[in-house]
Amino acid sequence: MHVTIIGAGLGGLTLARVLHVHGIPSVVHEAEESPTSRAQGGMLDIHDYNGQHAVKAAGLMDEFRALVLEGRQAMRILGPDGTVLHEQADDGSEGRPEVMRAELRQMLLDSLPAGTVRWGHKVTSVEGREVTFANGTTVVADLLVGADGAWSRVRRVLSDATPEYTGVAFVETYLHNADTRHPAAAKVVGGGSLMAPGQGKGIFAHRERGDTLHAYIDFTKPEEWFDTIDVTDPARVAQEFEGWAPELTALITETDTVPLLRKHYTLPTGHRWDRVPGVTLVGDAAHLMPPNGEGANLAMVDGAELAQALVAHPGDVEAALTEYEEAMFVRAAETGADSEELMESLFGENPPEKLLELLEQQ
Repeated sequence: MHVTIIGAGLGGLTLARVLHVHGIPSVVHEAEESPTSRAQGGMLDIHDYNGQHAVKAAGLMDEFRALVLEGRQAMRILGPDGTVLHEQADDGSEGRPEVMRAELRQMLLDSLPAGTVRWGHKVTSVEGREVTFANGTTVVADLLVGADGAWSRVRRVLSDATPEYTGVAFVETYLHNADTRHPAAAKVVGGGSLMAPGQGKGIFAHRERGDTLHAYIDFTKPEEWFDTIDVTDPARVAQEFEGWAPELTALITETDTVPLLRKHYTLPTGHRWDRVPGVTLVGDAAHLMPPNGEGANLAMVDGAELAQALVAHPGDVEAALTEYEEAMFVRAAETGADSEELMESLFGENPPEKLLELLEQQ
């Protein structure tokens, strides 16, 4: 058996790595031209109850621990006026350590044999297990795995579901050399993460590697609203936060990069499909959700568990896919329900009170 994986994100690469550990060959086809052709996002907390299980299955725990950013599990919640409503220190536990997404991806890439990932292979069509790429090449897979994200082309073989806008979008900013160049913003964020939810909007930030603050300016707005304002203008974005504490709005107005709009989309909670021979999905291709801190973890667990199911059922791919999908469907549905509760606490009525209530329940 040879496994064809579409997409070199965390899910696809984890699948390829765990297959490699067990001597099963795979090839990963990725649309990007190189590992560095696109920014890979910010920090991820990799959880001991899901994402770290995948790292262990990949045999990479020592390499993973070397990537952990110490102190980043600290968190504070502020009101719009800058009042600290909740604060917790980083207790040094390994429950939810923070790493940079790009470094985690590179760790997985470095663990694979040379040539496993074929860059510059953008999919143009998928018919059954036959994949056609923009460069004119085609491949017919023994087993085809779509790890190709929100707008997966492989998913169309299995499901008619398409992502829908969640009603939430982030405008991303970065402040570099924050302690010296942006001291007020650096102080309010602290050593880990900041959450300042408000009615229909909010300001969230992480302290990343290299004294960088990465902020996510949230808006709960109709999709068309973003066509009516210039989100690349920090001053215009900050107008939506009139009356908020200046140390919070500094995360907008003092950005060192052009603000970048990211709309968030989701598949229906409980999305599933009937078994199609030789084709399956992992990660966002299977269960795209609003941002909830679980997406990367789920993608990695999907990849690891699919590989382990294939190992457990040598010569019987369909038994392996059935076992993997049934467990994945349940896991995704449960996480999707939790995600809806989190989104309501962050972006619904009466924030940050609902967020504080949710934290007390955990």
